[in-house]
Formats: sequence, C-alpha cells, structure tokens
Amino acid sequence: MGADAKNAMKVEMTEAAARRIARIVSAEPDKTALRVSVEGGGCSGFSYKFDLVGARNDDDVAIERDGATILIDDLSLVYMGGSVIDFVDDLMGQSFQIRNPNAVASCGCGTSFSI
Repeated sequence: MGADAKNAMKVEMTEAAARRIARIVSAEPDKTALRVSVEGGGCSGFSYKFDLVGARNDDDVAIERDGATILIDDLSLVYMGGSVIDFVDDLMGQSFQIRNPNAVASCGCGTSFSI
C-alpha cells in the first residue's frame, strides 16, 4: 500500500475527544478504550456505534493520543478512512462527532451517513 493510500485510511482523534475518552475510561476499571464501528442501518444507510471495551481484537487499528485509545476494526476503517473523531460540548449537548470525508449525506443526529 502506498503512502497516499495509507494516509487516506488514517483516522484522527482531536484533543477534546482524547480528553473525554481518557476521563470516561478512568471511571470504568475494566475498560481501556473506546471502540468506534460502522454498522448497516440508521436513517442514512450506515451508522456509527460507540462502545467502551477492555480488550483489543486482532483486526483492530488503534488510534492513540494523550493517554486515550480508540479502536476501529478493519471493515469499519474502510468506511471511516480520513475521518476526524471529535468531542463537542455546545448548546445542543455533548457528543462524539465524526467528520467523515467519505460521507455524501448524513442525518441530523450525526450518527448516520451514506457513501
């Protein structure tokens, strides 16, 4: 795989997301990372799923920053390549948000997308 292809598959985590993940995981003694996956369904065709996990699978790619870890399986990475995972705290509430350059449409809730 060339450098351009590897960069296209890269997923980044913002500082705000890293801080929030580290805080959540520190309160859960048996959890070590946030798993982000893509599933079929949702209002736009695909949806993101977020789970706290205590173990890494063989096909996981780990994104690490400031003591926080996000795990993404190989299949989900195909749909998320080039994405940025952020944590937003604004008037609308608190949530993890994924800015995915592969998504051509998304729903208002921000957890569903189509490619």
